[in-house]
Amino acid sequence: RLTGTKYGCGGGGCGACTVMISTYEPASKKIRHYSANACLLPICSLYGMAVTTVEGVGSTRTRIHPVQERLAKCHGSQCGFCTPGMVMSIYTLLRNHPEPTLEQMTAALAGNCSPLADRCPTIPHSKQSLSLHREKILVLFSFSFKESVGLFSPDEFQPLDPTQEFIFPPELMRMAEDQPKRTLFFHGERMMWISPVSLDELQDLKAAHPKAPLLVGNTGVGPDMKFRGVFHPIVIAPARIPDLNVVAVATVHDTDFFLHNTVEY
Repeated sequence: RLTGTKYGCGGGGCGACTVMISTYEPASKKIRHYSANACLLPICSLYGMAVTTVEGVGSTRTRIHPVQERLAKCHGSQCGFCTPGMVMSIYTLLRNHPEPTLEQMTAALAGNCSPLADRCPTIPHSKQSLSLHREKILVLFSFSFKESVGLFSPDEFQPLDPTQEFIFPPELMRMAEDQPKRTLFFHGERMMWISPVSLDELQDLKAAHPKAPLLVGNTGVGPDMKFRGVFHPIVIAPARIPDLNVVAVATVHDTDFFLHNTVEY
């Protein structure tokens, strides 16, 4: 009965259903957070990940989050249906970047159907970006911005305290550390989801199932299946292949450099 996440367009266009996806990467020992459209996010793709909905951010029954408080006090919503998605986009940004730049703020809200991205970006940013965009600024996201812009005083809002956020589930960290990566198979009544862990295995799967689509963000396959009645008995999800998550820079003849200098993307 968590009804905060809204179903709007159903095709990943409005952002009303935005949730936060958190992953733990054993190699780098880092936790990463991503905002995602729940309406297009296959459950099979979430193996080992944590999902946070707007109820996990704050509630009037417990305590509203500083993001929610600013949206409410600064009239940052229209009818309010899409507001939970905006909250999740901003919240995810702040989990990754407690003091983001104006460019990061604009990019974070690009997937939400709202003028908020143009009118209200005042999460902490540099004095240079402040002077360039002063007429667009509200105090809406001024978590550490101390200068009043005339509409509200920063003292009216509760501060952002990263230490009060939920931690990544320890059991998922242990699972990522202890369990070797293996191919995942999920079987349904009509279709099968296959998630390989190597390029060789991916090539073998495509050779055995040439009509099976490769699914990563699900922005193509998802709408086709949902709105156009396209059916795929087998879907191949290559997102867990390490080789597809790095970028290597090398010359054509510098094979040794290529093999030993991959960088995480």
